[in-house]
Amino acid sequence: MLLLKELPNSRSLEKFVSRYPDLDIRAISDFVNILRAASDISDALDRLLNQHDLLQGRWWVLVLLLREDTLTSSPTELAKKAGVTKATMTGFIDGLEREGLVTRFTHNADGRKLMVKLTKRGLNKLDEVMPDYYRKVKAFMQVLDDSQRNSLVTDIKTLSLNIELLK
Repeated sequence: MLLLKELPNSRSLEKFVSRYPDLDIRAISDFVNILRAASDISDALDRLLNQHDLLQGRWWVLVLLLREDTLTSSPTELAKKAGVTKATMTGFIDGLEREGLVTRFTHNADGRKLMVKLTKRGLNKLDEVMPDYYRKVKAFMQVLDDSQRNSLVTDIKTLSLNIELLK
């Protein structure tokens, strides 16, 4: 994902108003600031996970498997829960399997269906990563007081519920 490091300021946006009269400078400025923050947070998570030899997509697969009582799911369900294509999920699973963090097997009741299971090594990897992740997320979120956090989360949920307006 490519986002500008130098966000447009109101003066630079004013240059566009004559060409695009419907431009709402504040809306654009607020929006790009939200995008920038989301990108920066995602980049910071990538750096944290990289310290543990993981990439964000593959880490999420491990976390999704950990959520399951049997530590097992189908690639299709994992793709749906992660919001990625089946092909992307296959790539994640391939890499995790090469590292011994997951294993694939055929479903007992339906021999056509593949399943993915978190291995002991995968569980150990999560046990290594998660305490560091939780500690750093807690510290990051504590820069806001409870009122600020509640307001932020409420506002983000409101934006998410209206995401169709961007499509």
